[in-house]
Amino acid sequence: MFSDALPLAERFAHLLATDGVVRGLIGPREVPRLWERHLVNCALLGLGVPRGATVADVGSGAGLPGLVLAIGRPDLHLTLVEPLLRRTTFLTEAVEHLALANVEVVRDRAEALHGHRSFDVVTSRAVAPLDRLARWCLPLVVPGGRMLAMKGASAADEVARSGAVIHRLGGRRASVVRYGAELAGRVEGAPIIVVEIVVPGAPERA
Repeated sequence: MFSDALPLAERFAHLLATDGVVRGLIGPREVPRLWERHLVNCALLGLGVPRGATVADVGSGAGLPGLVLAIGRPDLHLTLVEPLLRRTTFLTEAVEHLALANVEVVRDRAEALHGHRSFDVVTSRAVAPLDRLARWCLPLVVPGGRMLAMKGASAADEVARSGAVIHRLGGRRASVVRYGAELAGRVEGAPIIVVEIVVPGAPERA
């Protein structure tokens, strides 16, 4: 899944299992299942990201999924948006440690970037309910771009409840997609459940 980037992914996994735990970004019980629960499923999110895209990862935390996408997809440019100092400090140090040239770390709330920054894709993982996420993320998406929110089993219910908010913010074609469904039973961590929301405008890139 990580192909040539596997050694880099292993270094990131080690960083999460050590500094990530010490700094309270990853729970100690997560260490034995870092790959299937965190790295593999975050890497699968890349299936929804067009080649060469600019990506904002909102509420990046320990770099999940942002740093995983940057490692597995060097064609992407990642902006990790995170308001908490201890997390942005970890992210900045991780970017330097892994020598990732395709990542910038921004310490701010997503709302502070509205009207100033825009991206082809805006991602998130376990950050907030979908209606709140839409308010934070959709204003950052360029016309023809998309918002990708990693969710759980209640994703369809969230989409149904948030439809009016999504539509008011310019989002269309909100759908629940299972990435990596073909890997189920063969790859631990697959599939993942993602809410995809398209912002209409210029033609989407494949």
